Amino acid sequence: MTATKPVHVVGGGLAGSEAAWQLARAGVPVVLHEMRPVRETAAHKTGGLAELVCSNSFRSDDAMNNAVGLLHEEMRRYGSLIMACGDRHKVPAGGALAVDRDGFSDAVTAALEAQPLVTIERTEVAGLPPEDWDSVILATGPLTSPSLTDAILALTGEEQLAFFDAIAPIVYTESVDFSRAWYQSRYDKPGPGGSGKDYINCPLDQAQYEAFIDALLAAEKTAFKEWEDTPYFEGCLPIEVMAERGRETLRFGPMKPVGLTDPNTGTQPHAVVQLRQDNALATLYNLVGFQTKLKYGEQVGVFRTIPGLENAEFARLGGLHRNTFINSPRLLDASLRLKVQPRLRFAGQITGVEGYVESAAIGLIAGRFAAAERLGVEMAPPPATTALGALLNHITGGAEAETFQPMNINFGLLPPIPKEPGRKRLKKAERKPAMAQRALSDLAVWLGDERLAAE
Repeated sequence: MTATKPVHVVGGGLAGSEAAWQLARAGVPVVLHEMRPVRETAAHKTGGLAELVCSNSFRSDDAMNNAVGLLHEEMRRYGSLIMACGDRHKVPAGGALAVDRDGFSDAVTAALEAQPLVTIERTEVAGLPPEDWDSVILATGPLTSPSLTDAILALTGEEQLAFFDAIAPIVYTESVDFSRAWYQSRYDKPGPGGSGKDYINCPLDQAQYEAFIDALLAAEKTAFKEWEDTPYFEGCLPIEVMAERGRETLRFGPMKPVGLTDPNTGTQPHAVVQLRQDNALATLYNLVGFQTKLKYGEQVGVFRTIPGLENAEFARLGGLHRNTFINSPRLLDASLRLKVQPRLRFAGQITGVEGYVESAAIGLIAGRFAAAERLGVEMAPPPATTALGALLNHITGGAEAETFQPMNINFGLLPPIPKEPGRKRLKKAERKPAMAQRALSDLAVWLGDERLAAE
């Protein structure tokens, strides 16, 4: 059965692209609205769909021991476009799945342009969508236009939808001094497409680390405007904000030296700056965890105090962009519809999930819910024992509305494995693999029952 009336998806990021793909796979026509390049944003550089504006990493790909890795695998089994394109354009990144950002975006764009049930319209949807759009997925993400933000605020009665996170700088590989730096993954872990030598590591001794912290704290930061009085997301703090919390904070965060050995000394450094491959040609590397709001000139000066980066040339410096999310536990129903106006569904980062994969996952689910509704099919949500189900459950009621903040997927969102009578409780090291195995088993059952799932 093919629906004659399309579902409208607003926003061509990871969530919107995934939602459009899932609708089309279910046989439902979709109009995907993306305002770029007609109207640019402060963070995007291209008009491509699913452009990655921050890191190029989808984080850990370990399905048995890491919740985001489990989410990767669940999405693959559900026919995710984002995961398929990510896998095709992966670059070495230790145990993580990182992608060539341009190749990835080009692949997503090409797939959707080639899909006959998808129409891409390069226009801005200003304010609430027209009333005759009876099924809409709003996947406008962290850079939702001001007019749409104001319309959502008025419709929901919320006071604020915005917070800030930051972009890490990217350097040209050829400008790194490899008499100081070396290639190594933490604990020599290879990961997807990797070799165990997937990161560039720049070591700092104690004096160099202290000098770096001093320079970081003294550097001039970008000042917030009055209307930008919004909180940071704790999982994406600028490095200077982390440094302000204590001189050792970075050494136990993005600059931790564990699992790394400096080949020049044969010892573990006091601190390390890691750079992760950013494109397939390996000509660009980004500073891992170095999101920042330092002024551009200050960034160059401070980051060139890092051993190995004294002559670094930057392909892109760090910056800030506004992030927008709604109070989903209060505003959305169990199928991601806005309670006060059910024709509107939300997907992606605007729902209060944090991370590329999490955003795409909610896009996947929103697309399937919208497809089921259009086709008159009853769709059960994914089991709460799966990463997909746990993430959905968290934002649609599992989290406290009064304290709701953006959340990455983690095993704490999944119900624990119950202790069976007469058997010992699982050891700590056994719990995550057991939860992952249960998730994939329950997902298989759900996919078998889910009438819209791909064969």
